[in-house]
Amino acid sequence: MTRTYESLRSARWMAKDDLRSFGHRSRMMQMGYGPQDWEGRPIIAIINTWSDLQPCHMHFRERVADVKRGVLQAGGFPVELPALSVSESFVKPTTMLYRNMLAMEAEELLRSHPVDGAVLMGGCDKTTPGLVMGAISAGLPCVYLPAGPMLRGNWKGKVLGSGSDAWKLWDERRAGNISKVEWTEVEGGIARSYGTCMTMGTASTMTAIAEAIGMTLPGASSIPAADVSHMRMAAECGRRAVEMVWEDLTPQKVLSVASFKNAINVAMAMGCSTNAIIHLVGMSRRAGCAVGLDDFDAASRKVPVIANIRPSGDTYLMEDFYYAGGLPALMNRMKQHLDLSAMTVNGKTLGANIEGAEVYNDDVIRPLDNAIYDEGALAVLRGNIAPDGCVIKPSACAPRYLQHTGPALVFDDYPSMKAAVEDENLDVTADHILILRNAGPQGGPGMPEWGMLPIPTKLVKQGVRDMLRLSDARMSGTSYGACILHAAPEAYIGGPLALVRTGDMITVDVPARSIHLNISDEEMAARRAAWKQPPRRYERGYGWMYSKHILQANDGCDFDFLETEFGAPVSEPDIY
Repeated sequence: MTRTYESLRSARWMAKDDLRSFGHRSRMMQMGYGPQDWEGRPIIAIINTWSDLQPCHMHFRERVADVKRGVLQAGGFPVELPALSVSESFVKPTTMLYRNMLAMEAEELLRSHPVDGAVLMGGCDKTTPGLVMGAISAGLPCVYLPAGPMLRGNWKGKVLGSGSDAWKLWDERRAGNISKVEWTEVEGGIARSYGTCMTMGTASTMTAIAEAIGMTLPGASSIPAADVSHMRMAAECGRRAVEMVWEDLTPQKVLSVASFKNAINVAMAMGCSTNAIIHLVGMSRRAGCAVGLDDFDAASRKVPVIANIRPSGDTYLMEDFYYAGGLPALMNRMKQHLDLSAMTVNGKTLGANIEGAEVYNDDVIRPLDNAIYDEGALAVLRGNIAPDGCVIKPSACAPRYLQHTGPALVFDDYPSMKAAVEDENLDVTADHILILRNAGPQGGPGMPEWGMLPIPTKLVKQGVRDMLRLSDARMSGTSYGACILHAAPEAYIGGPLALVRTGDMITVDVPARSIHLNISDEEMAARRAAWKQPPRRYERGYGWMYSKHILQANDGCDFDFLETEFGAPVSEPDIY
């Protein structure tokens, strides 16, 4: 213990012999608490993103009791503070619109209440970066509690994975190979428990990243939501949060550039979601330890994909990954690519945490010399159509599209694209490059997961299951295929994607990391001069604020006014 009770933030509210503190204490007693609950104890906020429309977090209503138990065991006083649930399954137009709202809420919940530290309860895609970004800015000791992946799906004796198998089976349904009755069976079998997607989607990617940067307890991100070990881990998070307060172990003392570069390398080895780039960039910039697209591409050149998990892998899911040793085992296997001196929230280095971690199934977590993909999961392409970069997941697309030239088929909005791909008379071949634009941070708005454009029905019935698709949108981490995403600058603000016309030839060369619109500079300039910005989507409220202040994908899609210098003290005048 390095701190005294009198030095805690909560003591400013509770410990003084004045009228204002009298008011705080009397209101605590109004809720049934007594002085013995808070005197001499740190108050630990439990930021809980549970809701009735958040299937990934349905167990959080019970799990918060485990966290409270741990806090009490360690001599702290737990208080639950609900936060925005940001349910990937139900929130429209996209949860990405609200990631920064959650980050703001988490930051202000911690700043405005009499709390000394926090346990952050999240897991569904945007809750991990949202909570971590907010907690970094608030600057209080905190530990992240991942929701954990759900159990394996099952249908007719076949293992199903969230998203990945849904997209594949939906194409078979469109082709007439699956009946309506069978489709209903798939609906009931693909999500068998609470928890996040059990493929290597955005949820599992981001919870692994939270562990890799040192913000979770060792191994926490791999535990399935329905496993009793998850309850024990939740209680341990509560105990550790109390210890961190006494140690004054804040995010500023845990995170470093090395932390984020470790996370990039781990993400590559796991076959991560493309969303990892946006969120990791945003988190790192909040921490004053900025990483960028070039760091991801450099990692992709040297770190192979060794986690054989769908959609990059063919067979296994997150439950199998846990049984194979989980993230500590994967990190120990690839430790030559990690800075083992990086600090973590348990007060130990990353190297100490993963020392001795074993792999129990060499097919689930492959050796480095037997990777499922020799380069990392993601590649960053640049060219005249995306000067600030765009992203592809080559480990999850057909090899023939890694070097390809084809004609563009352009759509300006999602409804027109959706209608066109169902038209069996659409003039399209497997060599076309489908383009969806005005779906970026401002244009979407919120950069929806529309980037895995559906294969036109005409081609599906011909047996086509992949083709090149290009957009300024994102795609689900459970998605797969030759999808080029996050084109920056986005079309809505005049990025070059706005100037593409149907029939233009586009050349993609993933090994060379290039993408090029094959028109002259003069033609490009003429089109730019004629371009007019589409009308603004929002005229009021949060959406208006979002549209005014959101940064582009390559900058992490944070709000410009939330980018703060790492470690900058929060001004807290004596108003308690």
